[in-house]
Amino acid sequence: MEKILLIEPDFPIPPKSKNHKNFLPIGLLKIASYLRDHGYQVKLIRGIPKNSENIKELIEFNPSEIWVTSLFTYWAKYVRDAVKYYKKTFPHAKVIVGGIYASLMPEDCKEYTNCDEVYQGVIPEVEEYTKTQLPAYDLIKNANSHPIDYQIIHTSRGCQRKCSFCGTWRIEPEFVPKKSIKNEIQYEKVVIYDNNLLMNPYIEDILKELIEIKKARKIEWIESQSGFDGRILLEKPYLAKMIKDAGFRYPRIAWDWKYEEYNTIKKQIDILINAGYKTKEIFIFMLYNWDIPFEEMEKKRIKCWEWKVQIADCRYRPLNQTCDNYNSRITSQTSKDYYIHEKTGWTDALIKQFRKNVRKQNICVRHGFPFYSKSFEHKQFGKEIMRKVRSLETISKKIRYMESINADCWIPDRIAYP
Repeated sequence: MEKILLIEPDFPIPPKSKNHKNFLPIGLLKIASYLRDHGYQVKLIRGIPKNSENIKELIEFNPSEIWVTSLFTYWAKYVRDAVKYYKKTFPHAKVIVGGIYASLMPEDCKEYTNCDEVYQGVIPEVEEYTKTQLPAYDLIKNANSHPIDYQIIHTSRGCQRKCSFCGTWRIEPEFVPKKSIKNEIQYEKVVIYDNNLLMNPYIEDILKELIEIKKARKIEWIESQSGFDGRILLEKPYLAKMIKDAGFRYPRIAWDWKYEEYNTIKKQIDILINAGYKTKEIFIFMLYNWDIPFEEMEKKRIKCWEWKVQIADCRYRPLNQTCDNYNSRITSQTSKDYYIHEKTGWTDALIKQFRKNVRKQNICVRHGFPFYSKSFEHKQFGKEIMRKVRSLETISKKIRYMESINADCWIPDRIAYP
């Protein structure tokens, strides 16, 4: 029986990261399920083995081929490190790199990692196979880094929007929808990985399936990782109620462009509110360090404060960026450390300030606070102080009271510069 070793490089995913909490090597898990059913022996390794027992087990496996996945282009060095280790450990095995970095920058990937082969895009036969067969979640079910109590599903691949900052339509140039996913639901928690879920022409049928499964109490919650296309919600507002009834939580819509679009964004938010969502449950995707300058991004942030919705901020990095040493705790970083969109006036200080403003504002929205206080966040004052602040009628009285007890307060309703 031919043996294939599947490798997820040691990507720098913080264990408590909210942005990366739904990351797992779903591509490798699909491949593993397919290969097993086609007569291959498969082993999945996450990173590089750290102890002698795992190394011994790995050596005894002795694969003929090693398939390494890749994620963001700016995590290229972790792919290179994995390829280097496994080529040295198994010099006679063929090493193939696939995934996002490999698909977007195949020539760079081949040269930089020194792999034997690069595979671009998805594997069609694997995608077709996993319409009816569950990915091999058992390979990571008991892993400490990813204790699995949810599953990942695609109802479609690709996207017809072709936004300049997005790589999906480059990696998956053909939009391929599914008509049904009901037979794929095996977990009570589901994460949809579609780049544009509502673009699926069969979305109403799929939502009806999910509503019935929800009614049968076989689903606890669903999330759409990439959110919902607000333009489609405007065309078909009835979809929002179906989304709510299906059990989708934390609905997200994108505000990628200019501040002047705020009326359109507000209409999209209202559709979700009318479907039964609370404002604090709604997230607005915002791309910063991009073509929209800092001051305009701040105006957009303040609008979200006015609407009392949260912001999912996304720092822009070009699709060919192969490194990123951004560190929020370091001041005075430069474009040599990470990508800074200087054409529209972004600087290291402005990037970090905007991220800081968003974080403080989201805390206020989530908890219904009229302002942010570091003193309160770090529990330097008790709950009775917050109750006192809440009881005061005007924001000016609240501020004066905070000053009287030497507590800091930051109000999200104005542009905050570094």
